[in-house]
Order: sequence, then structure tokens, then C-alpha cells
Amino acid sequence: MTNQRAYNFNAGPSALPLEVLEKAQQEIVNFQGAGMSIMEMSHRSANYEEVHNSAIARLRKLFSIPENYEVLFLQGGASLQFTMVPMNFLSEGQKASYVLTGSWSEKALKEAKLFGTPVEAASTKENKYRNIPALSEIGFNADDAYVHVTSNNTIYGTQWKEFPETGDVPLVADMSSDILSRPVDVSKFGIIYAGAQKNLGPSGVTVVIIRKDLLEKANTNIPTMLKYTTHADSNSLYNTPPTFGIYMLGEVLRWVEEKGGLEAIEKQNVEKAKVIYDVIDNSNGFFTGHATEDSRSLMNITFRVADEELEKQFLAEAKAAGFVGLNGHRSVGGCRASTYNAVPFEACQALANFMLDFQRKHQ
Repeated sequence: MTNQRAYNFNAGPSALPLEVLEKAQQEIVNFQGAGMSIMEMSHRSANYEEVHNSAIARLRKLFSIPENYEVLFLQGGASLQFTMVPMNFLSEGQKASYVLTGSWSEKALKEAKLFGTPVEAASTKENKYRNIPALSEIGFNADDAYVHVTSNNTIYGTQWKEFPETGDVPLVADMSSDILSRPVDVSKFGIIYAGAQKNLGPSGVTVVIIRKDLLEKANTNIPTMLKYTTHADSNSLYNTPPTFGIYMLGEVLRWVEEKGGLEAIEKQNVEKAKVIYDVIDNSNGFFTGHATEDSRSLMNITFRVADEELEKQFLAEAKAAGFVGLNGHRSVGGCRASTYNAVPFEACQALANFMLDFQRKHQ
């Protein structure tokens, strides 16, 4: 068995910081001298409570979350949030506006139709989701329950650069694939939710950041476990939380702090993406990006190779060379390099060099 780390470009679950994995390895059998793993501890114990609360505190500080927001650790992924948001905030006959920018926003809209009357505020489906709509194209009403956006689209490789101003209508964002990749003004949003398995930690934890005044307006005649108030009132400890995932999330947040916070992380992400986008842009059409330049994601770089046979060869040779996860999503094909926070610059440079070599051989 080799100790060589793969060049991991998986879209999720995705790369975790090596330093975090090594620390977890050291602590996994005997956490802080307790004689047991964090996975074996009661979620009511003082040791675990410290892990839990420090993860919340770190997220608050790093993401500059205002005091009038709750931070929740839930389960079920962003996919459960597609249901929980309308179940809590959309009543029968009430409208909510959804901006369609890819498959995940389509799924969120589908779930909302079970509870109220959601409408498309804007969509780029006709353009094969190659871009984010202009803010001027987004239409919503003052009496909408909320406006929903997906901040980064993993399948199509697009990302919002700025968000709509929605006034008194709460803005809800699925930030699963770009949370903590850059600073964000949390106060613009009523709800932010994100599955952990891209930038926050391993799969199994879902972070929800929700404005406290919204909790007071939430529907009450719904199942206990699907009420945000249930989890807010119990500090996300109503039932057994994913303790190991929350421990890992806390350590990833510590790693982000040590890297210099979100400004430093964003700078690195820009540099990482640029090396790969530069190869695509300078390839004279040998590689073609899916997303329009103004909507390109820093997290998911989607592209095609000159022809189908060469693309198959490219992916096969890349796999043999130690690159993992470069196949595009099964629904669209092509190639995709996911360059989340924990993917090192060296991996992105290695991919860029591999792409250049492949082009030289086959052009």
C-alpha cells in the first residue's frame, strides 16, 4: 500500500485537509485522554458538548454570523432541506420564488410544490444552465414566502458572484458546494443551508443558519423532527447528532482559521481555479468550458475535450496518472474538476500540466 495521496477532484464527498485527517487519526482511539473515541462518547457528555459548542462558535466567527441567527447541525443533507424549508415556511396557496440554475434547484422546486405554490423567478435552463441569471432578470413578489437560490452549481460549474436584494422577503440559499470558500454577508439571507461533504467536513452533517425571527413565524403543525424550532430550542441535541461528523467539521473550521480565514481561502481558490481555466481558455478549442466566463465556479470546473473518443481517453489516462473524480456528473457527462478548499494548489497545477501534455500529444 502506498502513502501517496491521490489528486482528489471528487465532487462530494470530497477532499479533506490532510492535517485534519492526521489529527483525527491520532485522536480516534483515545480522545483527549478519555479512554474512548469521540464516536463512543455520549452526546450529553461534557467532552462532546465542548466539541459541539466550539464548532458552532468557530463557524459563527469564521462566517461572521450575526447574533440574531441560529446555527443548527442537522442530518439528511441539503436534499432534506429542499423539503424542510417549504414545510416550515410555505403554506397552501402561498407563493415562493425559485431561481433555477441547475439540477439541485430543480429538485428544491419540485419538493416545494408539495406544500404551496412555488414559481420560477428566473431560469437559465434554455441555455443548458451555462450561466447565472442577471439580477435584473429575477422576478419575485413582495408577498412571497421567500426567494430560493443555489449559490453554486456542482453539475454545471456555475456560481453566483452577487446575490439579489430581496428586501423584506427572506432570501434562502443552498450553499452546499461553496460555503466557506469566500466571505459572504450572512445578513442578506434568511436561511443558508449546506451539506458538509464539500468544504465543511465528511458527509452526514448539514449546517443550517437561520434568522431567529423566522423561527417565530414557522408552521407548527408539522412533525417534530422536521421543525427548525425543535433543533434551535435544543442546541441541535434533540436527538443523537452525527457526533464524529461534527467533530471533523470543527477541525476543518480550525484548519480554515489557521490558513488565515475566508479572505485567504478565497485568494487560494481563485489561484487554483485560474491555473485550470487558463489551460482551457488557451487551448484553441481543444478543451471547452461549459459555463460562461462571467458565471464560472471557483469550486467546480466543467469542460469537454475536443471529441468523444479523445475525452474517454483523457479520463482513462488521467485516472491512470492518479487523478480521481474527473468524470462529469452522470446526467451531463464531460469532465469536472472540483477544487474545494482542501484541494491543494499542487493538485490543480498537476492537472493543468497533465491537460497541457495531453493536448500536445493529441492535437
